[in-house]
Amino acid sequence: MGHSEPRTSTSFLLMGTQESVPRATLDARRQAFRALHEGGCFVIPNPWDVGSARYLQHLGFPALATTSAGFAFSQGLPDSDVAVSCDRSLAHIAEIVAEVDLPVNAALRRATGFNRTKWLTASHGCAATGVAGLSVEDATGGRAAPLYDLPQRISGRARRVGSDLRGEHDDEGS
Repeated sequence: MGHSEPRTSTSFLLMGTQESVPRATLDARRQAFRALHEGGCFVIPNPWDVGSARYLQHLGFPALATTSAGFAFSQGLPDSDVAVSCDRSLAHIAEIVAEVDLPVNAALRRATGFNRTKWLTASHGCAATGVAGLSVEDATGGRAAPLYDLPQRISGRARRVGSDLRGEHDDEGS
């Protein structure tokens, strides 16, 4: 039996998350997440579904970080952009954000290959889920060049993600 892709859209995620988690709550979570980073090292576990997220919150962790591999595997799928679409990942991230009272850092698998248009869509969509932070996988999957050349590309993208997380939407730049 095959797995069908749920029909979601970034606008649905934005509306659904805003309705389920008040903006002031999301802002407080983002401030708390920033404070954790400013305070030094901390452990941030990876829930793969709502049940594991709730359990990890119950154990007292100060924040959570989604796992693209854990989510894919829990669905019986490989960890790949083909098997788990960006919309499906965003729906999963939004569900975890809505079901816990902690800051959630999101993992986006390979950040859609750093294609500018796809990156902007994914980062805006991810910010709309209510996450407190965003981690970008830097592995290309290739043997010759195993990592993306991030120093040349990531600074502008990181500024845009930061703007998204603060509720600012500036599509200018590279």
